[in-house]
Amino acid sequence: MGEVRVICEREKGGAFVILDSASTITFGAQAFVTLLVIMDPPGATPIFLSLVKDKEPKIRRKLAWQAAAVSLLVIAIFALFGRIILNYLSVSIQSLQGAGGLLLLLISLELLTGKSTEDGDHSNTNIALVPLGTPLLAGPGAIVATMIFVQHAHTTGRVIALVLAVAAVHLVIALALLSSTAILRVIREAGVTLVARIAGLLLAAIAVQMLVDAIKGFAATW
Repeated sequence: MGEVRVICEREKGGAFVILDSASTITFGAQAFVTLLVIMDPPGATPIFLSLVKDKEPKIRRKLAWQAAAVSLLVIAIFALFGRIILNYLSVSIQSLQGAGGLLLLLISLELLTGKSTEDGDHSNTNIALVPLGTPLLAGPGAIVATMIFVQHAHTTGRVIALVLAVAAVHLVIALALLSSTAILRVIREAGVTLVARIAGLLLAAIAVQMLVDAIKGFAATW
């Protein structure tokens, strides 16, 4: 959920240069903190609650773990093959960011209007895949940050530290989503409706910001 533009500017400005001289523990800690801030589990919980409000507790817990697992899978794929995939498809980070913004904007409109285009068990799977797993959690910001850290993982120790950091972040995400489901028993139906509207507004703001950053990124390359 972080801004790709900010990450790129930090890299160009030399903020990531210190990674080359950092110890393995410092490298892993910085990767953990950076990804945790970008993926923002507390910010994702209202959106998660609004999407699972009609589900049974068992299904909510399942979706929480699935969302974290999908995000972990997407981050792992881009960590290993991100550069190759984007270069092969001739897709820029800005294009990826713009597509994610449009997708989140569509979901936010559904939350704001109270309408859903999916029903039944099929929606259970899709909620974990889209928009929770990606692009909300494993969005362009987290993908780019991971790819940058991979470039600086020159030793076996750093690779292990990065793997542990990514896994720890997703464990925190899963626990945050799981613990948030207890809120639904307290706020009742009226509270759930309010949370859904607020989540829709926040998600729309995130989507618009992603689109703006994508446009600025395109403008900078022209």
